[in-house]
Amino acid sequence: MPMLKDPSTKYKPYTPVNLPDRQWPSRVTTTAPIWLSTDLRDGNQALANPMSIEQKTRFFRQLVKCGLKEIEVAYPAASETDFGFVRGLIEGGEVPDDVWVQVLTPARADLIKRTFESIAGCKNVIIHMYNATAPLFREVVFRNSKEQTIALAVDHTVLVRKLVEEYEQKYGTNFRYEYSPELFTQTEPDFAVEICDKVKEAWARAGTERMKRIIFNLPSTVEIAPPNHYADQIEYFCRHVSEREKILVSLHPHNDRGQGIAAAELGLLGGADRIEGCLFGNGERTGNVDLVTLALNQYSQGVDPGLDFSDIQSVIDTVVYCNDLPVHPRHPYAGELVFTAFSGSHQDAIKKGFESQNRLWSEAESTGGNKYWNMPYLPLDPADLGCTYEAVIRVNSQSGKGGIAYLVKQSLELDLPRKLQISFYAVIQELSEKTGKEMRVEDIVQAFCGTYFYRAPGISLPVTGGLVTMKDGRLDLKSFRFYHGSNAEPMELPEAGVVLDEHRRIVAKVSVDGQVRILRGEGNGPLSALLDSLRANLDLDFQIREYSEHAIGQGAKVLAASYVQVVEQLPGQSSGEGKTYWGVGVDSDIAGSGLKAVISAVNSALRASERKLPEDKKGILYDAKISVGVVEVAKDLKASLGYEVPSRMQRVLFEILQSIGETEGALDSRRVSEVFDAAFVRHDLVTPKPYTFPPTNGMSINGTDEDAAPLKLSLKSFNLKALEQGARQFSGTILFASSNGKGETRTVQGEGNGPLSALLSGLHEHITQRMTIRDFHGHSLGQGSEVMAASYVELVLDSEEDQDPTRELQIGSLTNFTVGSWQKRLVADEEREATEGRKKKVISSWGVAKDVDITASGLQAVLNAANGLNLTLV
Repeated sequence: MPMLKDPSTKYKPYTPVNLPDRQWPSRVTTTAPIWLSTDLRDGNQALANPMSIEQKTRFFRQLVKCGLKEIEVAYPAASETDFGFVRGLIEGGEVPDDVWVQVLTPARADLIKRTFESIAGCKNVIIHMYNATAPLFREVVFRNSKEQTIALAVDHTVLVRKLVEEYEQKYGTNFRYEYSPELFTQTEPDFAVEICDKVKEAWARAGTERMKRIIFNLPSTVEIAPPNHYADQIEYFCRHVSEREKILVSLHPHNDRGQGIAAAELGLLGGADRIEGCLFGNGERTGNVDLVTLALNQYSQGVDPGLDFSDIQSVIDTVVYCNDLPVHPRHPYAGELVFTAFSGSHQDAIKKGFESQNRLWSEAESTGGNKYWNMPYLPLDPADLGCTYEAVIRVNSQSGKGGIAYLVKQSLELDLPRKLQISFYAVIQELSEKTGKEMRVEDIVQAFCGTYFYRAPGISLPVTGGLVTMKDGRLDLKSFRFYHGSNAEPMELPEAGVVLDEHRRIVAKVSVDGQVRILRGEGNGPLSALLDSLRANLDLDFQIREYSEHAIGQGAKVLAASYVQVVEQLPGQSSGEGKTYWGVGVDSDIAGSGLKAVISAVNSALRASERKLPEDKKGILYDAKISVGVVEVAKDLKASLGYEVPSRMQRVLFEILQSIGETEGALDSRRVSEVFDAAFVRHDLVTPKPYTFPPTNGMSINGTDEDAAPLKLSLKSFNLKALEQGARQFSGTILFASSNGKGETRTVQGEGNGPLSALLSGLHEHITQRMTIRDFHGHSLGQGSEVMAASYVELVLDSEEDQDPTRELQIGSLTNFTVGSWQKRLVADEEREATEGRKKKVISSWGVAKDVDITASGLQAVLNAANGLNLTLV
C-alpha cells in the first residue's frame, strides 16, 4: 500500500496546549536533574532475549559505578525471575546505602502486595505505581470513565500507603512514592493535573523536603508531538498542580519521533526535576531517552551532570554485553566514529584547531586561566571520556593532506612541511584507492616509515604483510665527523638549531648495500659535504632543493627533525631539472638529523631506479680518525665478518684496532679480519705498542707481558663422558708446541661440571699455572648446511696466592650456559679487594674458535685463550 497523498484523511495532528505566556523558551539549564535508570526494567522488557541474573547484576554494578542514585530494578510481580533478582540484590548486599531502589507495579492490589514482598529489608525504596489515563485507553482498552480512573489510582495509593507504614515499622525502610499517569502526553492536561492532585491527597505524606516529595512521572509513553509541545505540557502541569513545592516532576520520554533528547531537554526547561531513561537509549520500539547523551550534552555546556562517564568504553562494553545490542557507530559520544573526521576540509580544520588550542592552553597555564575547549567539529574533548585522539582523524580516499599530516604529527611528532605533506598525501591516496578501504593510523605510520626509510620508535625494519613493505635503505649512515677546511683537527658538532655555513670536510662511515664503507667529501656545509662524498664515492649526484627543521621535545632530551628535498642531476640535464625526492631524519643534533634526511632522500631515489652502485675498492672497516665507539666497532665486525663479539671482549678488540690504526690508518675488512685472528685465534699479533687497560686495573690482556708465549695448544681429538650428577669427563689428545717450533702430543684427562671446566682440570696436570674461565659466549655462524658454531672464552691466570676454588667458573651444558651470576660475583670480589687494598696483577686472555660442533668450538676457544697466557709445561 503506497503512502497517502493526503495523510490528513488518516492521521490527526496533536492538539496544542493553550499557553500564550509560556516561560520555558527563555530559560537556560544550569543544574543537572535527578537521574533514574530504568535499564533493568523498561530496557530489559524491550529485549528479544531478556537479561539473565548475571547480566542484570553486572549492569546494576555499572550503573552504581556511573553515579546513578536512583535505579528502577524490576517489575517484581511480573515474574519469579524479576522477583528473585530484587531479592538477590538486597540479600547479597549489592545496594549501596545512598542508592534508592525503584520497583514498578500497576494499580492492582495483589501485584502491589507481591511488590512489597520483594523489597523487604531494603534500606531505600521508591514504589512506582501507574495506571493509564489517556482517553484512548480509558475508552477502548479499559472502558473506564474519568471518575473510575481516578478511583483506581486513589484506592491503590491508599493501599500503598498502608503497606509503606507496615514495612517501615517492620524493616525500618525509607520509602518514597512515585505515581505515573500512563500516556501522559495523550491525556487531557487538566485531567492529568486533577488525577495527580487526588493521588497526592490520598498519599497524605508529601512534604517540602526533597526526600519527602511525591514523584509525579509524566511519561511520553508514545512520542506523538514535537518536543516544544511536551515542554508546554510540562509547564502547564507545573503551573496548575497544587502544592508544587511538595512535588518532584519526572520525565519519561520515548523516542518514537526521534526527538526524545530534545523533548527531555525542553521538558526540563518547562519545570521538570527528574529524568527517567536508559544508557544509550534502549527501550520499547525506538527506545527510551538516552541518559548518556543527555548528561554529556549538559557536560559540554559546562554543567556538571553528576554522572561519571570518564571510562565510556567500559560502559559501552557492559551495555552491549547485557543487552546483546550494539552501540551504533554514529551514536552521540559513544559511537566509534563520533570523534572521527574523514573529510579533508574537516581534518584540516581540526588540525589547525589543535595547534591553536595548544597555544591558548599554554598561555592559560602561564596566567592561571581556564583551558577552554574550542575545537572545530568536536564539541567535547574525547579525552574526558577516556578516549584518545588517535581516531579523531581517519583516512580514506576522501581525506586531505592536512588530516594525514595531523596523524603523522600525533603518532611520530613530525610536523611535516607543506610540500612534504603534498608528496606523502599522494602516497596515501594511491594506497587508499588501491585498497578501497579506510587507512588506519598503523597503516599511515607504516607507509611513512616505509616511504622515507624512517625508523620510528617501536618499529623495526624490515616489516612485511602490511600495505607497504618496509625495508632498510641501501645506504645507512653509521657515524661521521667534520673537519674545518684543510685542518686535520675535528670540529665540534653544532648544537640543535644551529647550522654553520663554513667550509667542511666530512669523513662518514656508511653501510652501502650491507658493506661498511668510509666516504669522504667536502662542501660549504654539512649537507653539501655529504652530497659531495656521495658524488665522489658512489656516483650519486644530488642537490638540495628544500630544507626545514624543528625541535622534538624539550630540555635535555630534545631532538632535531630535518626534512630535505633533493633533486637528482642526471647526465644531460640542467641544474634543478631532475626528479625530486623527500627525506626525513631525526637525531640529537641538527647536523646528524640533516645528514640522515639526505640519506633518506637518496635511498628513495635508489629504490625508484634500483641502480647498481660502484664497488668499494678499499673496503674500509675501521678508521681511527672517525669518532666511533666500542659498540659500533663490534656492530661493524658482525655485519662484515659475522662475529658477535661479547661485550667484555669488545673493549679489548677496540684497543687493539686503535693501536694498529694509529700507525696504519684506515683498516679494511681484510686487515681487521687478520688482526682478529692474530689476536684471538693464533695469538701471534705484533702491535706497535702495548695495548692495555689503564694500569689502575692491575690487569694485562692477551699477551701484553714482555715475554713471548712459549706454548701453543691445539686440540687433536677428544671424547666426553657423562658422570653422575651432570659432571663430565674429558679425554683427548692435545698438541703442546713450544716457541722453538718443537712440539709433543699428550693425552689429557680431567673432570668438571662441564666440557670446558673438565678440559681445564686436565690441562692443570700438564702446566705449572692455574687458569679459570671468566666469561663464555657462543653463537651460530652462517645458515643451513654450512652453519658453524663460534665460541668466545676469556681465561684468567691465577696467581699463587689466589687459588680460591670458589672463583672458578662452573660451566655445565653449553646449550643453556649463562654467566650473569658469575660476573656479578666476580665484580663484587673485585670491589671488595679494591676496598681492602689488595691489588693483584691479573693476566687475562680471550680465545675465539669456530667449528661445526659447538662443543669442539668451545674447547678449542679455551685452548686459543690459553695460548695468550705464557704457559709453561710441567
